[in-house]
Amino acid sequence: MTQSPLLLRRLLRAKDRMDGAPHEEWPVQRLAEVSAVSAAYFAREFKKAFGLPPHRYLLTRRIERATALLRDTDLPITDIALQTGWTSLGTFGRIFRDITGASPGELRSHARSQPQTGEQIPECVARSAQRPDLNIAVLEKRRIKAAGKL
Repeated sequence: MTQSPLLLRRLLRAKDRMDGAPHEEWPVQRLAEVSAVSAAYFAREFKKAFGLPPHRYLLTRRIERATALLRDTDLPITDIALQTGWTSLGTFGRIFRDITGASPGELRSHARSQPQTGEQIPECVARSAQRPDLNIAVLEKRRIKAAGKL
């Protein structure tokens, strides 16, 4: 069964709010209020519409933004963590590594050591190619890696 255009517009409204302010706290209840639906219904329908639960979508956006700031600015990693919505530098570093496979410092060093050849690629295409893969939960990904299956 497909979702109604009205519901999709409401879900997009919440998604746009997360995109516009990924550094803010976005509990499901707040997102549901933006969409004018119940929290459980919002969570279920958001995943159905966009393929990811709202929390994983927000993590993806935060990691994308942090990656861009690490690559393109000289901001300290602590400032980047705070600007992208993390309240703990340790949590930021651990989850960043779990998702990208590198620490924030390693990613910055690697990005700066590479020649700048992507100038002709539109930013939307480059971001899409570099988008973190969060099809499974971070904790599940960590369990699989510990078991040697990833």
